[in-house]
Amino acid sequence: MTAAGENLVIELSMAELRGIADFAVACAEPALALFERDRAEDPRPRAVLDEARRFAAGGRRTKALRVTALDAHRAARAAQEAGNDAAAAAARAAGGAGSAAYLHPLAKATQVLHILGAAAYAAHAFELDAGDDRAVGAEHIEKARGLASPTVVSVLARYPEPPSGRRRMGELLRSLDAALRQQATTRR
Repeated sequence: MTAAGENLVIELSMAELRGIADFAVACAEPALALFERDRAEDPRPRAVLDEARRFAAGGRRTKALRVTALDAHRAARAAQEAGNDAAAAAARAAGGAGSAAYLHPLAKATQVLHILGAAAYAAHAFELDAGDDRAVGAEHIEKARGLASPTVVSVLARYPEPPSGRRRMGELLRSLDAALRQQATTRR
């Protein structure tokens, strides 16, 4: 895709944004237990999941949703600094669920993180918790693929493929992206 193509506007309805947010919450929520197991005193990741769930169920995109998403990322940073990588990834998954409501309708590959980031971070959290067992991460990516509604697949297919990267979370994201794009092709 050319640089000019990166500025194309993608049609995106509020119902589709709600579907993306619902998927992100469903993917991130199981990983919350990993965060709360070690950082039970920190309510920030749970707060953003509550806000994202409200949005997905028909609520407005509020300032609270944006603020709690940022707070969840701050909780991730605190967990990382404390040496708990699995909890950090779980908090990033929650923050990603809140960020999903703010998917931009621009044809930029970086926007795929708003769609699939919560799922990839959650899978990474479980993988890290299992001692870097890649099979665990792959299993959670497969579960996320099963949670993706036709709306999620349709919206994802409108965006360019995600950028390459060397980190494991990026590998998990690209794996889910490829599986869902294949699903979109198969449905046609």
